[in-house]
Amino acid sequence: MKIIIDHMNKVYRGNVHALNDISLTIPDGMFGLLGPNGAGKTTTMRIMAGILRPTNGTLQIGPFDATTERGRNEVKKILGYLPQDLGMYPDLSAYEFLDYIGILKGLNQRTQRHKRVTELLEMVALADVARRKIKTFSGGMKRRVGIAQALLNDPQLLIVDEPTAGLDPEERIRFRNLLSDLAGGNRTVLLSTHIVEDIAQTCQNLAVIKSGQTIFQGSIAEMLKETINRVWLITTQGVKPQGDFTVVSTLNLGGTMQYRVVGDVSDLRRDSKLRIEAVQPNLEDGYVWLMHAPNGASAKSVF
Repeated sequence: MKIIIDHMNKVYRGNVHALNDISLTIPDGMFGLLGPNGAGKTTTMRIMAGILRPTNGTLQIGPFDATTERGRNEVKKILGYLPQDLGMYPDLSAYEFLDYIGILKGLNQRTQRHKRVTELLEMVALADVARRKIKTFSGGMKRRVGIAQALLNDPQLLIVDEPTAGLDPEERIRFRNLLSDLAGGNRTVLLSTHIVEDIAQTCQNLAVIKSGQTIFQGSIAEMLKETINRVWLITTQGVKPQGDFTVVSTLNLGGTMQYRVVGDVSDLRRDSKLRIEAVQPNLEDGYVWLMHAPNGASAKSVF
C-alpha cells in the first residue's frame, strides 16, 4: 500500500511547527522513519492514524485521501497502530484485553474473535501466559501484547511508534524479527524510531527527519553512499582530536585511544602524531552525517 505525503504541515497552538512542509513516499513492505526525539515522527504517525489532522498539505494512503473525514474512516478499517504509550488495563489478562479490543474493533463474531486472539497470542509467543494479568508482564511482553492488538483486524497498514524503546537486547531482537516477519505481501509496516540499529536490522528503505523536515529519503545503500570518504578512525596518544567532525565512538586500546569520527579531518593531516585512516561507513555514521552536515552538503569527498 503506497503512502504519499505532500507538503504537509502541522502547527500547534503558540505557532509551534511540529512538521515543516514534509514530503514522503512510502512503498509496500518495511519502511523506517528515523530521527531524534522531537523531530516530528510521532506527529506524522498520529496524522496517518487519523488521530491528528494536518494544518495543510495532502496525505494519500492507498486509494484514500486521509485529509478528509471519509478518508480517515476508511483508513482506520485497514490500520493497525501501536503508539509509543499504549494504555492497557493491568488487571485484565492478555487474552481478556485482546478480546476486549477485538470487540471495540468490530470483531463481533465471538468464535472468530476468540480464534484470532488465540492465533495472535501464539504469534507473539504469549500463549503460555495468556491468562496472566498484564500487570505481571515485563515491558517486552507488554509491547508484544501491543503488537497483537494492532494486528487483530489483519491490517494492510501497520504503524509502530518507538516499539523497542526501553526493551532489553533480547526483547529488542525478538520484536525486530516479529516486525520483519509481518512485512511483505500487500502490507506496509511503518517503523518510527530514534534507534538506528532497529532500522539497520529491519528496513531497506527509510527516511530521516529533523526539525519536522525530511532531510533524506531512499535506501540504506544510498544513505551510506552519502557518507563515503567522510568516516575516519583517528588513533592518538590520548589527546582527544578537535576539528570539524563528530565523534561517533571512542575505543581505549591501552596505550592509545581510537576515535571514530564523521566529517572533515583535513586540518589534522599535518599532525604526525595522529594516525588517520578512512573506513567504510555504517548506518549510524550516515545518520550522524545527516544530522550534522552543513546545509546543502553533497556526497563528494571532503578532499
